[in-house]
Amino acid sequence: MTQGPELDRRVLRRSEETLASDVALIASEFLAGFQAITKIDRPAASIFGSARVLEGTPTYDAARAAGRGFAERGFAVVTGGGPGVMEAANRGCKEAGGLSVGFNIVLPQEQGLNAYCDLGLTFDHFYARKVMFVKAAEGFVIFPGGFGTQDELWEALTLIQTRKIGHFPVALVDSDYWDELLDWVRDEMLDDGLISPHDLDLVTITDDPDEAVELIVSHYDQRLAEGSA
Repeated sequence: MTQGPELDRRVLRRSEETLASDVALIASEFLAGFQAITKIDRPAASIFGSARVLEGTPTYDAARAAGRGFAERGFAVVTGGGPGVMEAANRGCKEAGGLSVGFNIVLPQEQGLNAYCDLGLTFDHFYARKVMFVKAAEGFVIFPGGFGTQDELWEALTLIQTRKIGHFPVALVDSDYWDELLDWVRDEMLDDGLISPHDLDLVTITDDPDEAVELIVSHYDQRLAEGSA
């Protein structure tokens, strides 16, 4: 039986081989994601929300309206490619003749790509996938959702706050759902001096999906106008 330094060397070699394989897989996901983004030939908005939202509910209908609104304004729609809010947004975009994109994820509870994606890509790693949502988008529209939706929200706000990316609009749709969270941010984070007052300006709450669309489209138009001035 091999023991001591020789066993340690074999374990180390296996670890190095595993690490190289993992790095290669992650790199391939980033490459595939960036290649997919090059196929998005227009400005885009990323839309997030729960996979558990059912067709016919107010949240589903609002996400579908937002997807349609972006398509009518010449924007592509990017989602996580799954069911619920993601399906609704992709569906609305596709029904209005827009470019509907889904960046899906492999999960233990299988989440297949919804039927309304013109361009789809499935990731193994959340962090590679999340980069694509930011890279592709001129803004985020976020509907009610669980941990994954919250993750996307706080990731976006952190990147904007720390200036790792340029400022872009973040619209939270459904004031009944989001108001209590923002109250907590004000009463705890702000009152304790853990964020600055202007950090609260990084998000806009609305009950109107059309207002969310207008927020992002007008910000994009303003940025273009300032760039050409």
